[in-house]
Amino acid sequence: MIYKFKSKAAGDVIMLGPNGDRVLGLIGKPPGGPGILEPQDMPAAVVALQTAIEADEAARAAAVDDQDPAARPEAISLRQRAWPLVEMIRRAQAADEPIVWGA
Repeated sequence: MIYKFKSKAAGDVIMLGPNGDRVLGLIGKPPGGPGILEPQDMPAAVVALQTAIEADEAARAAAVDDQDPAARPEAISLRQRAWPLVEMIRRAQAADEPIVWGA
């Protein structure tokens, strides 16, 4: 499954299924199908993503000290995966345009 996020205010953002599911869950949207993020909901979505990114970075920093290879974090951080969508949300909010997606 691939998610394609679209808005008139920014270029498309594409995410693979598991990453898209995670990001949608973080902003309180049901994963797995089409959806819409309205401009009035965008500030809360950005805060939710930034909070999750900070928690992920703290967990990654703690895991660096862990000697157990199984406890090491993924090579690509949540910040790297979510940042294009965060930027899209900011641009869409500034232009008062919704973001839609499909799977």
